Amino acid sequence: WRLSMSTIIVDTLTGKSTATTITIGSTPVVSASANSLTIRGEGSNQTSIQQGLVKAWVNHDQATVNDSHNVGSVTDNGTGDYGTNFTTNMGNTNYSGGGLGVHDAGSYTAFQTYDHDDPFTTSQGTINMQNVDQNTQDAEPTCTIYIGDLA
Repeated sequence: WRLSMSTIIVDTLTGKSTATTITIGSTPVVSASANSLTIRGEGSNQTSIQQGLVKAWVNHDQATVNDSHNVGSVTDNGTGDYGTNFTTNMGNTNYSGGGLGVHDAGSYTAFQTYDHDDPFTTSQGTINMQNVDQNTQDAEPTCTIYIGDLA
């Protein structure tokens, strides 16, 4: 007989060698402990899945959100100055944010800078969009990601 597709449905998956490790072949690829899940990355190094996830992202035209994850709204603070308001707060203010934007139907790309006059809070990441002359500039759309610890 020939098997072309299989489905396994389980409520609990327990590693064969330990209750917290799943091994494929002879190499452990997933390890779990309280509030932590690691997976084998490049080579033999393990990487934290929680630390590597994007915690919030947004695609917006000034204050109009086109699509997002963990973003309730965007505040337009002025030309090229936007605040991303998180649905679930970040755990501290030491997270990273970055992205890019396009201005005038693609006439040039605007880049993001950290707004040192309005630093990150746990509930909002504020960024400035700048053109090649380093002047603040509106961008449509603006695309931003935030990586760090959630509260």
